[in-house]
Amino acid sequence: MPPRAPTPSAPVRELPTPHGPARVHVHAAASARGALVLGHGAGGGVAAPDLTAARDAALASGVGVALVEQPYRVAGRRSPAPARQLDAAWVAVVETLRAEELQRLPLLVGGRSSGARVACRTAAQVGAAGVLCLAFPLVPPARAGARTPRPSRLPKLEAVDVPVLVVQGERDRFGVPPAAPGREVVRVRGDHSLRGDRDALAAAVTAWLDRVLA
Repeated sequence: MPPRAPTPSAPVRELPTPHGPARVHVHAAASARGALVLGHGAGGGVAAPDLTAARDAALASGVGVALVEQPYRVAGRRSPAPARQLDAAWVAVVETLRAEELQRLPLLVGGRSSGARVACRTAAQVGAAGVLCLAFPLVPPARAGARTPRPSRLPKLEAVDVPVLVVQGERDRFGVPPAAPGREVVRVRGDHSLRGDRDALAAAVTAWLDRVLA
């Protein structure tokens, strides 16, 4: 099945942030029991296969979804902004959504790769009840000629104190985070792109949403 991009019927908004406008694709769920806000990877957009699979699984489970394009992508740049700018823009968008479309709904946040890191770093600040990490970039591949490995980003996962689901390709070049209390890790076929088994990804997201929102 080809990836389904944000549908033309989904309301698209530009929201102000401290670093320029972000673009948000809002997908409402009938009688929503929660809301899931997802961010994209460093060099990709919100039509990535894993994001659209997670979106569709959430909508089928009665969870509304907002897909957020960071300001640097809206401005047409591919190189990501510094982490502090990504975080500030993300927080501004989530706070606006919580005051408007997502008011009174349990909030879950997440994203793929870089977007997952942003969601982890800001989960406490935005009051998230859970974090969904798609292709969490655990250990960046070593640079050519480097003598020492690059540091693990596991501490960013360990700092999250709400339920976390990590869906990771079993051949992900960044590695696979370990499971831990409060952190479920599901391995699926494929690599960092998570294109290999969208059905398994969707099933993992559906089951996790049912547990977190029970």
